[in-house]
Amino acid sequence: MIGVQGVMARISELKSQLGIATPPADTTAATATSGKTFANALASATTGSTASATTGSAKTSPAVTGDAVVDAAKKYLGTKYVFGSTDPAKGLDCSALVQRAYKDLGIDLPRTSGEQAEVGTKVNGLADAKPGDILAFDSPVDHVAIYLGNNKMIAAPKPGDHVKIQSVYETPTHIRRVTGTAEAPGATAAAAVRPASLQNSGSLAGVPYGDMFVKAGAKYGVSPKLLAAVAKVESGYNPKAVSKAGAQGLMQLMPATAKGLGVDNAFDPQQAINGAAKLLSSHLKEFKTLPLALAAYNAGGGNVHKYGGIPPFAETQAYVPKVQKALAALGG
Repeated sequence: MIGVQGVMARISELKSQLGIATPPADTTAATATSGKTFANALASATTGSTASATTGSAKTSPAVTGDAVVDAAKKYLGTKYVFGSTDPAKGLDCSALVQRAYKDLGIDLPRTSGEQAEVGTKVNGLADAKPGDILAFDSPVDHVAIYLGNNKMIAAPKPGDHVKIQSVYETPTHIRRVTGTAEAPGATAAAAVRPASLQNSGSLAGVPYGDMFVKAGAKYGVSPKLLAAVAKVESGYNPKAVSKAGAQGLMQLMPATAKGLGVDNAFDPQQAINGAAKLLSSHLKEFKTLPLALAAYNAGGGNVHKYGGIPPFAETQAYVPKVQKALAALGG
């Protein structure tokens, strides 16, 4: 068995080989080195420094990609929400999920959502967000999630719920980037700076009004594919459609609803799509789940509250799965 001095010498040698500066020797500290301390020191020597946020900030870590953070977070899908818990076996709250996903990749983040909203570097808006970025909500911050791209995030939402993938139902107050990025081989510089919603617009190629869905989705924080799916079910992409009840246009807005949304002409596709995006964004924020938001779009938010779920109307009961099926067909 080699002595403590031999261990420290070996660590110094490894650091030297890796180009990591070695501080002056401390005989007292070396004498007190335990097996755990040695393991930590050896790990540091062989892997280099790890981004740390114990003081409320974290350095960006270019060696870890955003996609790796997403994959790490997805391992906890289905874990129940337990406020204050950091143990996945017992449950996780929102900031514990974020902390755990990064920790699994060797990046230490602070514990609370407010502290996590200050780490890394600032991202100007959701249009510039990339997978792996931290989304923080409200002021003061009381909720965090990990962005997946395409207006989706993974989060531990609230008591009684579990870790799951959700739409970004409201505009984040803070977006922070802790990881580096790895562009796909052959990616152009222009593609690298395009908003995430526009980078995904190719999936709407061939869909009528696809560009309008993308722009409205980016503006109101709603999936462009969801808007396209609603239009498909509502009107079959017919901007001149009128229902028996009097709903008008591509997105089948009732005149009173359209007026409240600032839509002067529901038969104008761009106005109709923007109005529908604004309405769906509001419903997603209020009801938190896609089925309830769709039910509210079809039957009104009042009825969703009245019945405590999807109203028992035949039309609405059929409408929700139709839109979900159309969304799945678009790859949403």
